[in-house]
Amino acid sequence: MNIQTVKFDCRHFKGHIPCKPNKRQGYMCNACPAYVPVDKRILIIKLGAIGDVIRTTPLVVRYRALYPSCHVTWLTHSPEVLPKDSIDEVLRFDFASAYGVLHRRFDIAINLDKEVEACSLLADVNAKEKYGYTWRDNHIAAATPAAEHKLLTGFFDDLSKQNAKHYMDEIFEICHQKFNDEPYLLNFDKNLVERFEYVKQQAKEKKIVGLNTGCGGRWKTRLWPQEYWTSLVEILQRQGYCPVLLGGKAEHEANVAMSEKSGAFYPGHFSLEEFIALTSCCDAVVTQVSMMMHIATALQKPMVLMNNIFNANEFYLYHRGVIVQPATGCDCFYGATCTRARCCMTDIAPQAVFDGLKQILT
Repeated sequence: MNIQTVKFDCRHFKGHIPCKPNKRQGYMCNACPAYVPVDKRILIIKLGAIGDVIRTTPLVVRYRALYPSCHVTWLTHSPEVLPKDSIDEVLRFDFASAYGVLHRRFDIAINLDKEVEACSLLADVNAKEKYGYTWRDNHIAAATPAAEHKLLTGFFDDLSKQNAKHYMDEIFEICHQKFNDEPYLLNFDKNLVERFEYVKQQAKEKKIVGLNTGCGGRWKTRLWPQEYWTSLVEILQRQGYCPVLLGGKAEHEANVAMSEKSGAFYPGHFSLEEFIALTSCCDAVVTQVSMMMHIATALQKPMVLMNNIFNANEFYLYHRGVIVQPATGCDCFYGATCTRARCCMTDIAPQAVFDGLKQILT
């Protein structure tokens, strides 16, 4: 074995450590049946938030279909949600990763984040084709005209409100592709599901409806009142379902109080990986627009999505969900504070949410 026989173009090549075929089977490059020459090297820059990272993964499915031997590198703030068996290299965004990426050559580079650092990286990276958002003349710019529509809807609220395209169509168009219901990908450890067998036992063969009571801290105007969640729990219990309260550390205190008041089962809060496994035990999910929306979509769970401050056209639920909105509309488009004396989320009645559940569970 000598350096001339190393297959640097193999999809399994790691650069400085043994590849999986060598580690697992002891194969060497000079006679390796697992050798797969890379036909395209693809870089995806999608840093965050977690939900946005998850809902960008259908692009990987498309490129795998187009180029079965492609090598995909993904740069992100949230590497924990990306499946390593589908994405060759997942890098946490930092100086070392960005510096390394800038010294490689790619066939395709995509940036779908509008932050300066992400756009600047796409501008500087060595790639034959570039899609998405770049940096030019001291400001954000479209790498190709296909990204101009999404930029304009981000610049102007009026254009954003008029937008009739959902996110999947938008990002595929930006990459000069056509969306064909490619599924989400998710780092889902099925071995963790065994830890939540007690949830199914609690349900006693009833259908489990996961109630995700939080929505993150950025737009509190999305929050549905706690008393409405409690009312929904009571309706579900009367109708023979098993409601399970879900949330993170920020929702823990409220979920404990709701569980004590309503009798709804609350298993506690967990790591992100465990939260995904817990969600997989549900037959359906009710959530405000949040990370849970994307986790449930990735797990192909029927879902009722409550929305007020966003353009509902943006959301694509793969024909498994129902969007419920205030009958009175919303005056706070992408608003962090409500301009009404009474928040419009109070105009989404618990019965309306249950009616949505009946549509997707029958």
